Amino acid sequence: MCGICGILNIDSGAPVSGELIRNMCSALAHRGPDSEGVHLGWEVNGGHNVGIGSRRLSIIDLETGSQPLSNEDRTVFLTINGEIYNYRRLREDLRQRGHSFRTGTDAEAIVHLYEDCGIELLKHLRGPFAFALLDERNRELWLARDRTGQKPLYYTVSGGRLLFSSEIESILRVPGVGRKVSDRAIHDYLTYQYVPYPDTAFEGIFKLPPAHYLLCREGKIETKKYWELDFTRKLKLTEKDYCSQLRDIFKESVRLRLESDVPLGVFLSGGIDSSIVAGVMSTIVNGPVKTFSAGFGEHGFDELKYARIVAEHFKTEHHESRVRLDIPRLLPELIRRLGEPFSDSSIIPSYYVAKMASGEVKVALNGDGGDENFAGYPRHKAVKLHEYFNLLPGGVKKYIACLAARLPEKNSQFRKGRAFLMSLGSSLAHRHGGYISIFDVDRKRGLYSEDFLRLTEGYNPYDFLEKLHDESNAPDELDRMLHVDILSYLPCDLLAKMDAASMANSIEARSPFLDHKLMEFAAAMPPELKLKGFRAKYILKKTYLDFLPRAVIRRTKMGFGTPVSGWLRNELAPLFNDTVLSVKCMQRGILNEGCLRRMADEHMRGKVDNGHRLWSLLMLELWHRVFIDGDL
Repeated sequence: MCGICGILNIDSGAPVSGELIRNMCSALAHRGPDSEGVHLGWEVNGGHNVGIGSRRLSIIDLETGSQPLSNEDRTVFLTINGEIYNYRRLREDLRQRGHSFRTGTDAEAIVHLYEDCGIELLKHLRGPFAFALLDERNRELWLARDRTGQKPLYYTVSGGRLLFSSEIESILRVPGVGRKVSDRAIHDYLTYQYVPYPDTAFEGIFKLPPAHYLLCREGKIETKKYWELDFTRKLKLTEKDYCSQLRDIFKESVRLRLESDVPLGVFLSGGIDSSIVAGVMSTIVNGPVKTFSAGFGEHGFDELKYARIVAEHFKTEHHESRVRLDIPRLLPELIRRLGEPFSDSSIIPSYYVAKMASGEVKVALNGDGGDENFAGYPRHKAVKLHEYFNLLPGGVKKYIACLAARLPEKNSQFRKGRAFLMSLGSSLAHRHGGYISIFDVDRKRGLYSEDFLRLTEGYNPYDFLEKLHDESNAPDELDRMLHVDILSYLPCDLLAKMDAASMANSIEARSPFLDHKLMEFAAAMPPELKLKGFRAKYILKKTYLDFLPRAVIRRTKMGFGTPVSGWLRNELAPLFNDTVLSVKCMQRGILNEGCLRRMADEHMRGKVDNGHRLWSLLMLELWHRVFIDGDL
C-alpha cells in the first residue's frame, strides 16, 4: 500500500510547489517507507497549478514501480494507494490494443485503461484502491475510492485549492487549512463510535465515500457513485450448488490476493472467517502459511487457543503474542493515523498483530467482511427474533420496552438485551441504530452540557443510518441490515481500523471476503441461507464444515474484543482521570461534569458497565489533545 496526496488550484492561488507536496508526503511516510515521488503539472505563468505526491510501500515490481506513473506521452499521471489484483489480465488486454508498459507494476494498467475508456475504467478494477488521476490534456483531476472503502481518501477546499490525501494529518500540513471542530461530527461519533462519511471531525474536510469518484474540472467539483450491490436478483440453486460455487469464488479471491513480490501471511483470530482464509491459502501456496495472532490474558477476551487449533490443523508457521498494556503511549499514535475520534477498542489487538507480523511479512490477509456478507453479528439474529416478538399486541410491546429501560447494564449481554427490548415495534432503521449506539438520545440529554445541547439541537445523528436503509434495494429485513452494515459499519469502522493499524506498521492488509465478485454472489443468496433459524453464517459454515476444525465451527463469536471495562477500573484509571475528568476537558463545553462523574463512579463501583462509553470519551479527549491542542 501507499500514501497519496495532492493540491489543485481551482481558483486564484500561489503556484503549487514541490516542497509543499513533499511536506504533505512526509506525514504519510509510515504508509510508504520505500520511496517518495512528486509530479507538478499545468504550468501557468511560470508556476504549476497542480501537484500530486506518493509515498510507496513496494509490493509488486519493487524496482520500477515508483509513482507517480504516466502514460507514453506524459499527459496522464497517476498516484494510487492500493492493489489491482487482476492487473495481469488487464495488461495483456491493453497490450493487444497497442499500449506499451514501462514498468511491471499493477498500477500502470489504470493509466492506459483511462486512455481507452475514461473513468469507466473503474468497473474493470478488482481490488482495493484510492487514487488520483491527472489528465493534463483536459485539465481534469479524478479522485476515486474502491467499492467497499478499504482505502481512505480525504479532501477539502481551502484558500481556492482542492487538497486531498490518504490521511487528515497530511492535509493539515498545508498552511491555512483550518482545524475547527465539527459539533455535528462529535454528535455522530458519540452515537456510532466513528464519524460517518462524508463528514470528518473537522469542518470542511470530507471523506470521499466508498464506491464514489470525484471530478474537478474548470473549477467545479462533482462526486458520483459508480457501484452498488443488488439484493433484488436472487439465484435459485440447491444448497449443494451454493456451497460449491462459494468455494470456487472464494478460492479465486484468495488466489488473487497472493499476488506479491514480497512475503505474505494471515492475521488469524481463531474465528470462522480468518480460519477459512488461512486454510484456503494453505491449499494454494507451497510450504507453510505464516499466521499471526494477538491476545489478552483476561478470560473471555483471548482467542489464542482457537488460533492455535487452526494453526495446528493447517500446519501453519504460527506466531503469537500477548498485548502489552502500554496503551497511554500507543493511543496518540493510533489517533494520528485515524485523524478522527474513533472508539472501536479492537484497534489495539489489530495494531499489535500487525506490528508482530511486520517483522516477518509485508502483506497479510484477514477475515474482514465475513460477518457483513453472511450475517454473523448478534444484531442479525435480532432481526429474526423481532419477527416473533412483533406478533405481540402493541400495548404489550410498549410495556416490555418501558420495563427494559429500567434494566441495569451489568455487562455487554445486558446492554444488548436491553437495546433489543427497548426497540420492539420500531422500524428496522430505528432498531439498527439502537443496537449499535454508544450513547442513545436519552443518554445524550444528560451527557451534554447545556451549550452543546443547543449546538446540536435539530440534528438527528440517525439520519445517516436511516438514509442508507431508505436507499437500500434489499426487500428483506435481514438483507437490508446486511446491506446497511456493508455501507456503514464496514467502511467507517472495521476498514478504517484495519487500515490505520496495518499502515502504522507499514504492512498491507488484504481482505478476500471483500472481493466484489464474492460480495455480489452473497447478495444474490436468499437471506435464509445466511441466517437459518438462529444459526449465523449458515451457508458459510456448511461450505467449510469438513474443512475447518470442529471446535472452530462450533464456537461462539468473539471478534477482536478488548477488556476495556476492566482496564478503566484499574490500569487506565489514572489516564482517564487526568484527561476526561480534567478541567481542560470540561472547558471544551461538550460534557456535563455531574453526569460524567456519576457515570465514572457507577462504573468504578461495578454498578453499571459503562466501559465502552467511558472509552469513547477518553478517545474523544485524546483526539482533542493530539489535533486541536497539539499536546501529545
